[in-house]
Amino acid sequence: MVYPSSRRTTGPSGFARGKNKRQRVPAFAGSAFSTAGRLVMTALVAMAAIAPVHADEAEDKAAALVAKMTREEKIAQTMNAAPAIPRLGVPAYEWWNEGLHGIARSGHATVFPQAIGLAASWNTDLLEQVGTVTSTEARAKFNLAGGPGSDHKRYHGLTVWSPNINIFRDPRWGRGMETYGEDPYLTGQLAVGFIRGLQGDDPQHLRTIATPKHLAVHSGPEPGRHGFDVDVSPRDLEATYLPAFRAALVDGGAGAVMCAYNSLHGTPACAADWLLNGRLRGDWGFKGFVVSDCDALYDMTYFHYFRADEAGSAAAALNAGHDLNCGNTYRKLGEALDRGETDEARLDRSLVRLFAARYRLGELQRPKHDPYARLGANDIGTPASRKLALEAALQSLVLLKNQDAALPLKPDTRLAVIGPNADALAALEANYQGTSVDPVTPLPGLRQRFGSDRISYAQGAPLSAGVPVTIPETALRSDGQPGLKGEYFDNPDLAGTPRVVRQDRVVSFNWDQVAPAAGVDKDRYSVRWSGELLPPGPGDYTLAVRVARCFDCSGHDPVRLYVDDQLVIAGNAEDRRVAAGVHNADGRNVEAQLRFEDARPRRIRLEIEHQGQDQGLRLEWLAPAEAQLAEAERAVAQADAVVAFVGLSPDVEGEELKVDVLGFDGGDRNAIGLPPMQQAMLERAKASGKPLIVVLMSGSAVALNWAQEHADAILAAWYPGQSGGTAIAQALAGDFNPGGRLPVTFYRSTKDLPPYVSYDMQGRTYRYFSGTPLYPFGHGLSYTTFAYDTPRLSTQMLKAGEPLRVSVRVRNSGSRSGDEVVQVYLEPNATEQRPQLAPHQQQPPIRTLVGFRRITLKPGQSREVRFELDARSLSNVDRAGQRAVEAGDYRLFVGGGQPGTGAPGEAAAFSIIGHAPLPK
Repeated sequence: MVYPSSRRTTGPSGFARGKNKRQRVPAFAGSAFSTAGRLVMTALVAMAAIAPVHADEAEDKAAALVAKMTREEKIAQTMNAAPAIPRLGVPAYEWWNEGLHGIARSGHATVFPQAIGLAASWNTDLLEQVGTVTSTEARAKFNLAGGPGSDHKRYHGLTVWSPNINIFRDPRWGRGMETYGEDPYLTGQLAVGFIRGLQGDDPQHLRTIATPKHLAVHSGPEPGRHGFDVDVSPRDLEATYLPAFRAALVDGGAGAVMCAYNSLHGTPACAADWLLNGRLRGDWGFKGFVVSDCDALYDMTYFHYFRADEAGSAAAALNAGHDLNCGNTYRKLGEALDRGETDEARLDRSLVRLFAARYRLGELQRPKHDPYARLGANDIGTPASRKLALEAALQSLVLLKNQDAALPLKPDTRLAVIGPNADALAALEANYQGTSVDPVTPLPGLRQRFGSDRISYAQGAPLSAGVPVTIPETALRSDGQPGLKGEYFDNPDLAGTPRVVRQDRVVSFNWDQVAPAAGVDKDRYSVRWSGELLPPGPGDYTLAVRVARCFDCSGHDPVRLYVDDQLVIAGNAEDRRVAAGVHNADGRNVEAQLRFEDARPRRIRLEIEHQGQDQGLRLEWLAPAEAQLAEAERAVAQADAVVAFVGLSPDVEGEELKVDVLGFDGGDRNAIGLPPMQQAMLERAKASGKPLIVVLMSGSAVALNWAQEHADAILAAWYPGQSGGTAIAQALAGDFNPGGRLPVTFYRSTKDLPPYVSYDMQGRTYRYFSGTPLYPFGHGLSYTTFAYDTPRLSTQMLKAGEPLRVSVRVRNSGSRSGDEVVQVYLEPNATEQRPQLAPHQQQPPIRTLVGFRRITLKPGQSREVRFELDARSLSNVDRAGQRAVEAGDYRLFVGGGQPGTGAPGEAAAFSIIGHAPLPK
């Protein structure tokens, strides 16, 4: 299947304008409507002719429909789980869906690299293709759920609450992995590409609606996120926190936007009239709908104390221009109306926006010529989308160090593969993820590429002290083979003969809305794993069963773990009845502490009964540190070189996690170095004297100071998605030349950073950090080299407000084909002294990214790369938050990274005359 890149123009209305370019889609069999869906559709057909809804007709049709509703019916439609109105032919609609890096939480899907990894590609066309696959699979799942006119479950709708375009201002933020990094321009451009892929080419029939989030000035801390207030300066607001949203809505044409949990200057973002009615709808001309982050309106009463009750908070949000409540606070709108705190005209206005969106999606009625009607199961996880997932993983790889050409590895190299992320499913899929069909972790990826007989493996260390990790295949055995025997039953009682019996290397599965094995129902099954546990040495062990809990469901899955036929773990989130000596945890991890006096094998048996809506499980442990290090040493002794997979995990960095161990706090980090137990593993491996290649898998910057000094090569792989192991193996082998660039600054220490709670940009990101980073924003090496000619400018004397055209010739001066990311930075002329201002006066940016393009060149090949910098790209923001193009002398650096960082490139000077203020 081919996913063509979309090319269109968009208007400030938030929807595309121009010719109707219908997206090419494959012709596969569609899905039948449910009986209830047919009844609703019949009623709707009686109201209106079935025809494509033109963008300029959608609001009129929505207004006519809203006018027929009672007040109670209107109020019920303002929350994410909107009920049906049978008398008007309105089907129920669940607005909540997720698609951060592939469609999420609805079963099998193509799982791309986490957003921060996609950002490392610096490739807007790639983001558009990823968005296209994501929305195509969303449409397919919507059709499988019944399509237009029928009810559907959460995560099966067409309003996708992505992308996350908050600025990753501080590496300690746990949700930074969901963003496109620290730079407003890079974030905005990647967002535009992704949004165009999500929404498609046809403004009369959007494929899905994109919802950039979280407006505005939201990036932690996670603990306390529901009630914190940001006192952001006018300059930082305009120069850093809003540009990506402006690009996403004005240039990208996103049809929706999500407001954030936090307050701005004492007013919750979802009730900020100046932000929603003023900047969003007034300055930017946005005509789509605003949805709250989930329970953000509830937070206005109970965390921000903004209003005395939920009715008051509901009225404040509606009056400010907010439309859709993810949550239930808008159920109090009737009370607010009765008290005169808002009026029905405002309610109608919001409903017209919401129903106009549903008409544009074709969700209320199936058009005669529906380009998406035949999308179905065959359009999920296609060969083309799997190929794109691999390509995205490859393009996300960033080579940080390559001393003495340690990489690529020679084909006959014997490798010791060590580290907690070498075989970790969570480090592939990240958060807000779908379920991969055939995920490839690094260990099998390297075995496939280099040969299993050339790979020795040891886990070596946990992620961090107190954080259990999946028990590795080296510690599990059944019938003489690594892993455990898995018996899969087509009932929840472990009764009768298992439908499937297989060998599972490890017990680590994401089964969110999917069957665990062929011939087993996804909603009714049980599994028994049995075999032997092989401790690497004597000592104290923690065994844990991590169940992926559904957070909005009834009932959870019971689990039982036996060691030497003794029950050591039993329970679920609801049932705390356990046998004597059994430890039961809080519903996410169930743990037991055991002491093994020797390393002899122990019988082990794990059982799960799938009776609720839980989403998979992992069998984990914490093993004695010295025993794991000794095991890693034995693996290293068998090898010519060491590949160590270190970093973080969505188990320790993420959204509002219940994590409180050394270095981590509620999903955030309070230290940015590599956790000490992983550091000890690296040092032990390096002591062997063999080449050490470090592969960092994380969603954020990790201060690899020791590795930068002592490792032979370092590759950043992020959370690379379903094909991550294959991509990493190809890069290490030299089948692919890494060409990604860092979308964030890697600092050396938290001492380099301002306080995490401060949203002042001084001292943050490459634009304002005056120190020496470990790796700068935009950094990335290659197996080849590139050379730049001096940039050519359309003029050396530019009138303020006019565009500046830039061209540069780039040549591959090395011996391998490779990708170069050509970056354009604007900075004051180096001959001018940067003004020294007091901290409270706010320094202007040191430099600003104003253009980039990823290109591929063969050895000796050169290419002319052209940029046109518009007035906004050449502008500055003053202390009052006013943006303008200012007179002065400037310099443009065009190269493979920032100037002064060792990246190849050349500069050219020019001057601007006059003054040109720009609109918000």
